[in-house]
Amino acid sequence: MRSSKINYLIVGLFVIAMIVGLVGSIAVLTGRTGTVDGYYTVYDNVTGVKFGTQVVYEGYPIGQVESVTPQDRNNRMEFRVDFTVTEEWRIPEDRQVEIAAPNLLSAVALQIHAGVSTTALSPGERVNSRAATNVFGAVSSLTEQLANLIEADAKPLIRHVTATVQDIQALITSDGNVMIRDITDLVRDITERIPVIADDIQAFAGNMETVSGEIMKVVSPKNLQTIEAILAQMDRSTKEFDNVLASMDKVLEDLDRLVVDPKADIETTLAETRYIVESVSRHIDSINQNMESAARNMNEFSRQIRGNPGLLLGGTPQQDQEQRP
Repeated sequence: MRSSKINYLIVGLFVIAMIVGLVGSIAVLTGRTGTVDGYYTVYDNVTGVKFGTQVVYEGYPIGQVESVTPQDRNNRMEFRVDFTVTEEWRIPEDRQVEIAAPNLLSAVALQIHAGVSTTALSPGERVNSRAATNVFGAVSSLTEQLANLIEADAKPLIRHVTATVQDIQALITSDGNVMIRDITDLVRDITERIPVIADDIQAFAGNMETVSGEIMKVVSPKNLQTIEAILAQMDRSTKEFDNVLASMDKVLEDLDRLVVDPKADIETTLAETRYIVESVSRHIDSINQNMESAARNMNEFSRQIRGNPGLLLGGTPQQDQEQRP
């Protein structure tokens, strides 16, 4: 009898130990093995978040989610997420908590990103939230945008390209032979005209060379010297004639004064007239010589041109066949 009671006692102690161990294991797994501090945050979407969702600080587990409570705020549904962390765990006031999964196959968790503020939140305060990063949602959105792009732009472009290719094919099939024949005729015509054009260009170049040679002969140094001498003599004659005209103007002015004022000094007028006449007399020989020389040069130039007009293009002068006495 005593042995049975001992066995029952041993079995009871074993069961109690197992229960304590189970409770302890559950407490260890849930992170509720000690005192904790509570915080909360608010999200528009809490996909994957529930009681027991792990809370990590820069990847280090510090607590778990306690509850998710829907709230109606300004006719818009929000979700308050209450979570607990290890007691006296310092959370900067500028940190953010995000719903994210460490990898594609792991469960979501509340990830707290460290801030730079030196001021820590007090337990029970709100932690700023960040929109959840959902890889599958991003892929889905990208797929939807790609589908819209294909429907709105790619398909009309493909249809337009197809229609263009068909038009080109029809053009080649119906008008290709005519176009090729026209191009062939054009090439043949150009080929036939090229030798004629080349001959014309060569002849034009020869004529230009001949003309340039004749021009060079006209402007030969000898002809240039002759023309310069004629121009110099004419210039001197013009200057002498200008002097004569100036003297005559002075004589006319004196005569006008004499006519207007009969009482003028006749002797002065006569003296000035005598001076003018003497001046003209002194220069008249030079004037006559220059004019005569210019006239002889012009006569000789005219005679040579009449005898051989080719001199204007630089040809050799014609032999004087005049019988001299």
